Amino acid sequence: MADDLPAYTHQADIIYGHKYGLALTLDLFKPKAQTNGLGVIYVLSAGWRSSELDPELCRPYFASLLRRGYMVFTVVHGSQPKFTIPEIIADLHRAVRFVRYHATENGIDPSRIGITGSSAGGHLSLMIGSGGTDGDPAAQDPVDRMSSKVQAVACFYPPTDFLNWGQPGEMALGCEPMAKRAAVFDFHEWDTNLAKFVAITDTSRIREVCREISPIYYVSPNSAPTFLMHGDCDTSVPLYQSEIMLAKLKAAGVDAKLIVKIGGEHCWPDLIKDTELLTDWFDQHLKPPAAADK
Repeated sequence: MADDLPAYTHQADIIYGHKYGLALTLDLFKPKAQTNGLGVIYVLSAGWRSSELDPELCRPYFASLLRRGYMVFTVVHGSQPKFTIPEIIADLHRAVRFVRYHATENGIDPSRIGITGSSAGGHLSLMIGSGGTDGDPAAQDPVDRMSSKVQAVACFYPPTDFLNWGQPGEMALGCEPMAKRAAVFDFHEWDTNLAKFVAITDTSRIREVCREISPIYYVSPNSAPTFLMHGDCDTSVPLYQSEIMLAKLKAAGVDAKLIVKIGGEHCWPDLIKDTELLTDWFDQHLKPPAAADK
């Protein structure tokens, strides 16, 4: 069965960073059987909330990865309504850098790291897949000297373009259910004169930030190979979001694939079974060629 769990060890609450005095954590799930030397980051995010998700309860969604020998890093990010999407994206960059910095001690190849997630977790995965950056060689923190780029992405029903939601020119902010996620779009920026954060209210600036947090605008020939799966009856995140992302990736010459789940809504009943397809993608793009063929 797709959700059968193999024997594994679980190391909880590993601190990968701090923000505003708070600890950012991830969990490491490691198969007890022989591992394949590869790591996949699983983004714990639903509506840009990590606070409501328990890594242990999410195990069935990455069981196929554990069965095939992957080490899985479940990342918790700063959650809305306290933190907005730009702040949340920064957490994921930090998490990837941390995983890469500690790759050798965890027994994974730092040059072969994947990332996955669903919905908001898929959005954040794509932001890293196309928007990952080189490390800062002058950083005092050695983690920040690491790259936040990944080598493969596989995700379910992700938001990809907040400026063109269900059709060209339609802003996501005015559409359901994004209207119920208003806190993540409550953008603020630091005012040096007032010495405090002030709300961004200018419409053009809001559009600019929405562009900055949309993975479609980061696509380049250097984007990671990307797998998407999306239901054609999804009323939360339109299928259009994956369709335009696929087109942009292919236009850039990136290996990309979209599978449309006929009749699928936002999280369909047999989704766990379909996680095997995501793992197939990681096998294809993370394993060395000879191992992938085998």
